[in-house]
Amino acid sequence: MYQINEIAPDVYRISIFVPAIQLQFNHFLIKDDEPLLYHAGLKHMFPVLLEAVKTLIDPKVIRWVGFSHFEVDECGALNEWLQIAPNAQAVCSEGGALVNMSDYALRPAVAMKSNEILQTGKRKFRFIRTPHLPHGWDAGVMFEESDRTLLCSDLFHQNGDLIALTDKDILEAHRSSMLVYEKGPLMDYTPYNHKTKTILFELAALQPKTLATMHGSSFFGNCSKALIELDEVMKELWGEKLAISSNDNA
Repeated sequence: MYQINEIAPDVYRISIFVPAIQLQFNHFLIKDDEPLLYHAGLKHMFPVLLEAVKTLIDPKVIRWVGFSHFEVDECGALNEWLQIAPNAQAVCSEGGALVNMSDYALRPAVAMKSNEILQTGKRKFRFIRTPHLPHGWDAGVMFEESDRTLLCSDLFHQNGDLIALTDKDILEAHRSSMLVYEKGPLMDYTPYNHKTKTILFELAALQPKTLATMHGSSFFGNCSKALIELDEVMKELWGEKLAISSNDNA
């Protein structure tokens, strides 16, 4: 089943928990003149997600389907949404639109340049290109400028069936989740490279009020501080490997 919580004004978190892997898959519906669904979700979850969306709006009026990068939980059910909503278009990075959506999507995607604005009515969403963060060279995030909500995809990933929104620390849960993955096939979940710190500090400079996370609790509090401290966590988890690799090549 699903849970729906309003985590910011007219921003609805639709969460589907999968006990077998102890993981929440969170999708965000933003009500406006031109509604935006951020994360199309997995294809096999589409019937459940569709049922949830119907409790909030008529799915046919969805105008935009956004996502960070080409991955099944981000855009697996994209074409199902495009069939339900006749005027809907995907919104993603220029690279993602050219390389992935040009073949995958039923109709052309809107290719966003970094810092380009998507206006959905009274809301403006700024697209920020974030290559390889959280992962995928086509990655980017969207920042809603009115209420300052950062749709941050897999950043701050936390395992477990967690509360929808918290002002408590989420970095320790993120660190613990990543350490679990380092012991299995999902190791190196997020690469840490020479641009990671710069990108995270640029996101922190936006001074978001809410971090809308794909997996785990969304965060309401000092989001800029959390993004800056995320750099330290990522450096601790993966930065050492970067240093070792650099030394090996010296």
